[in-house]
Amino acid sequence: MSKRKGICCAGNMLVDITYPIETWPRQNELTHITEGIQSSTGGCVCNTIVDLAKLDPELHLVASGVAGHDAEGDFILSELGKFPNIDLSMVRRTGRTSFTAVMSNNQTKERTFFQYAGANATYGKDGDIDWDKLDDVDILHIGYILMLPYLDEEEPEYGTRMARLLHQARERGLRTSIDVVSETGDRYRRLVTPALRYADYCIINELEAQQTTGISLRNEDGSLHPENMEKALRRLFELGVTTWAVIHCPEMGCGLDADGKLHRVESLHLPKGYIQGTVGAGDAFCAGVLYAAESGLSLDQGLKLGACTAAASLSEVGATAGVRPMAEVLKLYDQYGG
Repeated sequence: MSKRKGICCAGNMLVDITYPIETWPRQNELTHITEGIQSSTGGCVCNTIVDLAKLDPELHLVASGVAGHDAEGDFILSELGKFPNIDLSMVRRTGRTSFTAVMSNNQTKERTFFQYAGANATYGKDGDIDWDKLDDVDILHIGYILMLPYLDEEEPEYGTRMARLLHQARERGLRTSIDVVSETGDRYRRLVTPALRYADYCIINELEAQQTTGISLRNEDGSLHPENMEKALRRLFELGVTTWAVIHCPEMGCGLDADGKLHRVESLHLPKGYIQGTVGAGDAFCAGVLYAAESGLSLDQGLKLGACTAAASLSEVGATAGVRPMAEVLKLYDQYGG
């Protein structure tokens, strides 16, 4: 076990503006935005680091990202500043803060995202990671790949600038973890694959894993292929993951460890009306797994904590509002698990 202690969450910082809508309209049709528009911090850095801070208020955490010189940037720093264990000294201020308009379907609870890159487009360009400030940090978790334009650019030696950054982190003794954003298109194999060569942990959802590995995990009708989970996880290891490969989806979380052992946990059986919003649930699952990795827990324990943290997140509209200290979060398994 490393003598280092702590996690740096790096990459996207943004504001999510969630609009509850009656239903998703067809082309050229209208739908109504209902009451309850909410703004909250979002993106890989904000969601994951706040969830970690809530799970363990004593855990050393460092945020690395870019926020704009505007009200939204002030909002991000104010929200993250509520947690004494989050070091914000590596947050750079420039330009306009990234934001996402999140359309949340009142009927299905499904979400659609409209994203403005803003200041995030420059992340990594101006030496955003001060390696000297991470001498006492154990894990660098960075995301989202496909949503950080500068780091997604090709690089001749490593494939992408993201891959080069992960290589640099490893050279400095950090364990590395990556997350990916969901999108359609053919960019996954070109941009995610190089990063996997330098990733100790890969924690992604089933759609991202399907696009990255080429292994079918979900049909167009929405049905899941659970029998293909192990094949996709082994493919992620073949592509370079060294320690834990994890795939999460609404039905379950599956993981493969460095010994080639498959682990699986069913999602909690939440009662009708429990789910208030799904924004940030994937980041919450990721935070649970990361906390287990940092704390020396098993992958089984990490998947269980991930499932419980995701369930806690689902109890509120905001991405991180429902997350509580770890002991409280794990009680959800006694209520709704098994």
